Amino acid sequence: MIEHRLEVADVFRQHEQEFLRQWGHTLNAQQRRAFRDICACRTAALGAHLEQCDQCAHQAIAYNSCRNRNCPKCQSTARDKWLAARTTELLPVPYCHVVFTLPQEVSALAWQNQRLIYSILFRAVSETVLTIAADPRRLGAQIGFLAVLHSWNQQMLYHPHLHCVVPSGGLSPDRARWVSSRARFFLPVKVLGKLFRGKFLAFLASAFRKKKLQFGGTLAHLETPGAFDRFLRQLRSKNWVVYAKRPFGGPEYVIRYLARYTHRVAISNGRLIEMKDGQVTFRRRDSAHGNQQKLMTLDAIEFIRRYLLHILPSGLVKIRHFGFLANRNRHEALILCRALLPTQADHPPDSLTETQRNAVQRKCPICQKGTLRIVDWISAAALIPLGISRNASVGQDTS
Repeated sequence: MIEHRLEVADVFRQHEQEFLRQWGHTLNAQQRRAFRDICACRTAALGAHLEQCDQCAHQAIAYNSCRNRNCPKCQSTARDKWLAARTTELLPVPYCHVVFTLPQEVSALAWQNQRLIYSILFRAVSETVLTIAADPRRLGAQIGFLAVLHSWNQQMLYHPHLHCVVPSGGLSPDRARWVSSRARFFLPVKVLGKLFRGKFLAFLASAFRKKKLQFGGTLAHLETPGAFDRFLRQLRSKNWVVYAKRPFGGPEYVIRYLARYTHRVAISNGRLIEMKDGQVTFRRRDSAHGNQQKLMTLDAIEFIRRYLLHILPSGLVKIRHFGFLANRNRHEALILCRALLPTQADHPPDSLTETQRNAVQRKCPICQKGTLRIVDWISAAALIPLGISRNASVGQDTS
């Protein structure tokens, strides 16, 4: 019998009522839905379905998953499917990882205006990277990249930032040749930081003039033009942090990077260590001390509160593509890039482990040849006569 590993859902279920009594009145609709879905995911509460192998007729009953993008278990499968689809889009060149972080002073404003501030963040970052890359003094090329929004740090505190994964080169202005960046250097981070700061604050000032920003609680004083101008001056005086790792390898390395960042939630089940006496212990990386792995313990109610801080507004797209990787021209641009590159990839790298690949392809665990297909659905009510309680759960994602 496989030992059950601690999951975020276990913390949510065990402390559900206590958390709702203390913090329920503060939750918005998206947070309530995420909380409810994570508690119910892959339990009898969501019903089940019958799967059958199309080769050996093996059958199995599996609970339905919630498919909420904030659920750690559902995101692992969504990530694997997304990575498999992205494999064919990778170019045989080194890639760079660039991170743009908002100053702590902007966090409270971002929290109260998430949809607007995140939109400004994506726009400021995309225009910054594309502008600097196109500058003949820098790279002088039209580049493409993807950006992923994260709103947390290793302690699950609110910390909005964008992770960008960028091919280290691009198309010449006349689109007649591939322009490679230097082997150990992509774009200057200080130049990126200054332009990022200028663009973000310009977009923020424009939003203020158009009265699109909300100021509640401790930010109420910023509603006046004078106070907001002083706030902007304070932000202009700061150095805005941009981190860029030097080019780190080709497509096979990029897949590993994407797996870390694209479909993450505030904390993965794999980081959880123990839940005992109303407290949750988990692993965290301490960036201030050489990324050492350390343990951190939080009260279970505080753990849940921090997790729910990072539920994104409904419909907000957190993975976006820019430049020649933008959706409208990605296919044609990739064909051109491959034609111009001196090195051609023999075949796309295998982005998934065998276990991940079998899960995505729904391979039969018995014959290893057939595909599991859903042949019937079982309602939550129908599971009760089978002696299955509403909160009984399983760990395998099958829907």
